Amino acid sequence: MSGLKRVLGFWEVTLAGVGVIMGAGVYALIGPAAGDAGNLLWLSMVLAAVVAGLTGLSYAELSSMLPRAGAEFDYAEKAFGRRTAFLVGWLLLVNGVVAAAAVALGFAGYLQALAGIPASVGAVLLLLVSTILLFTGVKHSADLVVLFNSVGVLGLVVVVFAALPFLGQVDYMEVGPMGFGGVMAAAALIFFAFLGFENVARLAEETKDAARTVPRALLLAIVISAVFYCAVALAAVSVLDWQVLSESNAPLAYVAAATLGQNGFLLVALIALFATSSTVVMVQLAVSRVLYEMSRDRVLPPLFAHVSKTGVPWAATIAIGLLVVAFTLIGNIGSVAGLADYTVFIAFIVVNLAVVKLRKTVPKAVRPFKVPLSVANVPVLPLVGIVSCLALFASLGRNILLGGTLVLLVGVAVELLFGKQFHLVR
Repeated sequence: MSGLKRVLGFWEVTLAGVGVIMGAGVYALIGPAAGDAGNLLWLSMVLAAVVAGLTGLSYAELSSMLPRAGAEFDYAEKAFGRRTAFLVGWLLLVNGVVAAAAVALGFAGYLQALAGIPASVGAVLLLLVSTILLFTGVKHSADLVVLFNSVGVLGLVVVVFAALPFLGQVDYMEVGPMGFGGVMAAAALIFFAFLGFENVARLAEETKDAARTVPRALLLAIVISAVFYCAVALAAVSVLDWQVLSESNAPLAYVAAATLGQNGFLLVALIALFATSSTVVMVQLAVSRVLYEMSRDRVLPPLFAHVSKTGVPWAATIAIGLLVVAFTLIGNIGSVAGLADYTVFIAFIVVNLAVVKLRKTVPKAVRPFKVPLSVANVPVLPLVGIVSCLALFASLGRNILLGGTLVLLVGVAVELLFGKQFHLVR
């Protein structure tokens, strides 16, 4: 069994983070979010970005302090012990699997609009190709994500510039049928679009000078993505009525069609395939590293800690690929994304709490990056991050809350039944 290899630099990590963040949000979820928020979609983007930024600061500090592949699992273990760490790791395994499934469904929606291929078939084909690609090694996967992300950003630029003549022609304060509650519901849904910044922290053991590189790359990825998201939200509702957006399986392609004609539709739909596929690759890569770390620490079977000669955790990669395929069978991208949000909100609350706890228990630990603004050595912004996560958590639908709670209870049962079997203190 060999270790992971440090081959990634600052811009590779940053652009890989941007790639996984931006692939799902504007290309897959802007339609359902517009149905909740109306023309105030831009405000939902801002609220989601603020929550992501607050938690991103906590990730930046913890990743500089504990640059390991397990990321949240390691942070929770250091702050609260192995039982909490297991539950956080469990939630993030489920989150990564569900997130990849949601983005694969987004890919399939655009593919269906282009070629008429059934969504389930398109999603499974993408996941098969993605899993095979991951076996070539992290360097090749990250390079491909960077390339595809560049294409995805080009598509967003096309949408924004094509919509410039339409800006200012609608009331950007018009809300959907649920009022401000719809804005919050859309923010909770679109928060899924910002998921990916945490995956940057999971690349720590494969990044050069990780303690300094990962925090800077993580925060820059959030900022870049937030700017693009807000611009695209304004462009989309300027061109198409928010109700039309909400009913589309390829929303940005139809925005391009309304401004550039059929050629615009084809161009943006093709670009969307690149953007969503890059996200699937990056999410599968990152969540396989969480499974690898939990297995390496013996809280899950050691099989998943096996690494190939090319530095790939092969058993973890295969297992994650199969699980993602299973979740695509749910079919509804809004429900799948909502379940992903449930799991990650709880994990993010624990991450923010870990910053507060570790400032007290290990105040002299080396932290190349520290969250600013503290009172009596208690960091204030992680506390704000906790409150903001709770606010969006409360905006999730009833069925999502029930399904997420079931996932959490299954994790508790697994830990109680099997946790001791694989327990091994570092």
